[in-house]
Amino acid sequence: MKSKPHAAFTLLEILLAIALVALIATALIAGSVSLLKGRTLSPDEVFWQAVGQARKTALQGGGEVKVSFDEDQKAFVVDNGVAPKTVPVPGAPKDLGVDFIAAQTNGADLVLIGGTLVDSQPMPFVSFYPDGTCSPFRVQIRTTGGAHVLAVDPWTCAAMLKAPPAVGTAPAAATSAPPR
Repeated sequence: MKSKPHAAFTLLEILLAIALVALIATALIAGSVSLLKGRTLSPDEVFWQAVGQARKTALQGGGEVKVSFDEDQKAFVVDNGVAPKTVPVPGAPKDLGVDFIAAQTNGADLVLIGGTLVDSQPMPFVSFYPDGTCSPFRVQIRTTGGAHVLAVDPWTCAAMLKAPPAVGTAPAAATSAPPR
């Protein structure tokens, strides 16, 4: 009686297969990281980076940190009172404008300019505190294409969630959330 040969893999074949899979995975991860690094960030994403940096600095330093926007440099300025840091908006359009608006606006300071509702009384800066909170504010980002407002939750300093639309109404426009 003839015995059938067994189709088994040797330890060497298994190790070679694992090494090949690891090599391919490494190449794919390195390629995707380089693609993501080449992407320019939007003003919204840079704003959320500045917010994260300001909040972290306030928590670690134990003092108030102020964030403002430098129109000339097209950059957010994170100032802890000792060493201000700038967070530039890469590839920012020349007409980029950022305004910090008090959250409790009653609508009296809003002006319609070119079909875009713009707040006429912006705040010069917003504050982040060592307990992890921030002053209640919204940020208005303006370009030639129009303006949009991001609402910031003063307790978490994150994007404020919108309430779900009531039944039978159209959904509200989404705001930009910080990158995760």
